[in-house]
Amino acid sequence: MSTPASHPGAQPNPTPLFYRDPQLISSRDHAQWRIKDGDVSFARDTIAVPIVAGEFKAALRSFPILFTAAGEQISPIALLGLDADNLFVDDGRWSEGAYVPAYVRRYPFGFIAHRDGIALGIDAACDRIVRDGDEGQPLFERGEPTDMTRQALQFCDTYRVESQMTQSFCEALQAKDLLIDRRADATLPSGRKLGIDGFRIVDEAKFRALDAASIVEWHNKGWLALVHFHLTSLERFEDLLARRGERDRESPSEQMHS
Repeated sequence: MSTPASHPGAQPNPTPLFYRDPQLISSRDHAQWRIKDGDVSFARDTIAVPIVAGEFKAALRSFPILFTAAGEQISPIALLGLDADNLFVDDGRWSEGAYVPAYVRRYPFGFIAHRDGIALGIDAACDRIVRDGDEGQPLFERGEPTDMTRQALQFCDTYRVESQMTQSFCEALQAKDLLIDRRADATLPSGRKLGIDGFRIVDEAKFRALDAASIVEWHNKGWLALVHFHLTSLERFEDLLARRGERDRESPSEQMHS
């Protein structure tokens, strides 16, 4: 059967991807909470995750980098699958040698906006959280954040700064009208058809026609390289197709019920 077209940029609920019960971290409410080691099963049904500009170079070796729109805002994503599941997660493990996006690595932490600005939060619904017991690493000790919590704060702050820089890049792409809508269709060796839409890519012809002043400005800001990384990453569509075909061969029962 043909699989209906997927929309990699769609957000079906108002909370951020992966987060079901985000809460601001506090020494009062979470003094006894601990985080145990876990896997990436939370990402197994996700075919796209946000990425930031600083990841483009590493990400292009593993998956396509695309752009999606949420209202007027354009954001880059890493495409991780072609239909219903993440082709880089198997039995809770990320594929060896494949890049793991920072958005995945920071979970269950993240920044949450509140009346005074933003602060470190955590997904209280994460199954790695231990509310009572000695398993895992504590969020606080004697009322103070542990090294793990401080590292999470630093990681999330770096991600926030990178996100702001990435948004400036995306706004420049929009201002120069360089993004075009695209759809990807593929047929697996089994004959099953797949379709992905709802994404945009850079128009190479328009990009090559950038005026000299913009080229200099974009070079100085590192944006020219980002566009080249994005365009090079589109070659990874073939890799995704190969991964999907391999998974079908390993799970013929799933294929029959698709």
